[in-house]
Amino acid sequence: MSSPPSGCFTTLANFFTPSSSSAEISTSPPPVSNITTKAPLPSPPPSTSSSFPPDLKPPVESFPLTKSSKILIVGGGGTMGSSTALHLARRGYSDITILDVFPIPSTQAAGYDLNKIAGGGENTGMRGKLLGKIMDGWRNDPVFSPYYHEVGRITGAHSSPEKIAALREVYERGHRDGWGTSSEWLSSPEEIIAKFPQLDKADLKNWQGLYSPDSGWVEAKDTIASIGRELARLGVKSSFGPSGTFKAPILDSTGKRCIGIETEDGTKWEADRVVLACGAWTPTLIDLKGQCVSKCWVIGHLQLTEEEQKKYKGCPVIYHDEFGFFFEPREDSGIMKLCNEMPGFTRVLDHQTPFGAPPGGVSLSVPRSHAVHPTDTIPEGTVDDIKRLIDTLIPEFSGRELIDQKMCWCTDTADAEWLFTEDPRWKGLFLATGDSGHSFHTIPYVGSEIADMLEGKLSPEKRKAWGWRPGAGDPNHTGRGGPPPLDLSEVDGWVGEDPEEQV
Repeated sequence: MSSPPSGCFTTLANFFTPSSSSAEISTSPPPVSNITTKAPLPSPPPSTSSSFPPDLKPPVESFPLTKSSKILIVGGGGTMGSSTALHLARRGYSDITILDVFPIPSTQAAGYDLNKIAGGGENTGMRGKLLGKIMDGWRNDPVFSPYYHEVGRITGAHSSPEKIAALREVYERGHRDGWGTSSEWLSSPEEIIAKFPQLDKADLKNWQGLYSPDSGWVEAKDTIASIGRELARLGVKSSFGPSGTFKAPILDSTGKRCIGIETEDGTKWEADRVVLACGAWTPTLIDLKGQCVSKCWVIGHLQLTEEEQKKYKGCPVIYHDEFGFFFEPREDSGIMKLCNEMPGFTRVLDHQTPFGAPPGGVSLSVPRSHAVHPTDTIPEGTVDDIKRLIDTLIPEFSGRELIDQKMCWCTDTADAEWLFTEDPRWKGLFLATGDSGHSFHTIPYVGSEIADMLEGKLSPEKRKAWGWRPGAGDPNHTGRGGPPPLDLSEVDGWVGEDPEEQV
């Protein structure tokens, strides 16, 4: 196998100034000169494989995983990939390389965001059982704790007795099972306003709510940047741009084992284990047989004045499954993030050819990131939804311009459980995807579970929940539920100005 050419490989240390505590990339050029920080998204890879000559790496049934094994993490600039690299490095693995289209924190990752909800308030599915370990990371791990803001969370319901009863059941289950003993039931608008005084002008008629004091929000892209600095300190290697952009897996002469990755510039990366952690792009790279569907939601932002910023400082996160949610403004910018709540949007294209797809291709929902397509517009109805959120809860901002509107992509499994498994078609290729819109708050710990997958340590219960499961559906009703997503082709206002082939 050819080695990575000079100019496409470096350690993460080259991308961060040693004295920096921010997410800035170093302005000093790295020792290698051809790493590209902007690159087009990969074209859908062909369904045929490339492979090494059989005499170069003879096929064997198993390659034992050792601390010196070569591990490639594709999508290592995002949530699951960066967390995986961190936990593997902390376990003593010495030959880890992350690949991504963009430098860490990847600007097209769902985690490249101002903030995300984190903390208690729910305990759904297998992920919910990890809450204690996740929160220990946010509170006590120095890589994560500076970016966690435990301001509490209010989850509201009002439109039907059934929705109020369902939320009340979450409250009672939390107390009964021991994971939500600090939560409080808010039985009236007055009790909600007592927790969130800034809602004194909100329309809270018939609202009741669940208050979770052990919850809040996290600085999302800053967290991934913090991981990047720690990976640099631990000696994790990286490649970004065309040399980090997935093209196809490389198989051995049997066609049954993945022994590396070819990237867009033709580099062939040898590996003993490959982890594919590409978020919403994963189904476009490897045919997942319909197990993941990529969807997007729309976010917008308000610029607050200094006085408004002081007024809303420290307010809880508020969430309602009909209106959406918003956060306190960021202290460093005075910007408040808001998001509507809906089933999401897909962008289905026919005849797509992820690796392993049948002849003629498959129909897939294909993401488009604003990092690559900054002129893409936003569906009209979603902007109206965010304005309705503002008019209902914070009417003092009604009519104010929404800035930095964009779509955030993730990939859902039917049951909202992760897809953490070795691909049964190609040994050595491990899937770490299926975030289902609920995974960023797990970033301090999720990489430990992926590391356990690589080491063969997942419990039978986890292997069943997170395993390869085409057509399994949502038997335990842990998925999103509700109506199906709309496709962007069916809504007004969304315009992608460049050709659709450039996905």
